[in-house]
Amino acid sequence: MKKTIYIFCFTILGILVGFLFPALFEIIYINLLLTNFSRWGLGLTLSQWFSIHYYYSFLTFALGVVLGFWQGFYWWKVIYVEKRYDKWKRGKWPKWLCY
Repeated sequence: MKKTIYIFCFTILGILVGFLFPALFEIIYINLLLTNFSRWGLGLTLSQWFSIHYYYSFLTFALGVVLGFWQGFYWWKVIYVEKRYDKWKRGKWPKWLCY
């Protein structure tokens, strides 16, 4: 049960990150399109830009799900199976993490 919740939360995180970074990119590019569409429009019409947005949104959602799921499994293995954090737990922190 704990593993399922852990991987589910990582998948949700992947979805959120998959929406955040492309949204920032789109905000910047839409501002460029609104200021000078003939220069930044790349010869595409507005309906073609909407199509690109829909495909791009689906792609980033799918990548967010896949990468979040994959990272959930990876960090579950690192923390709970291999217990790589053990030396940090015992106070042997790397020097770059010390105050």
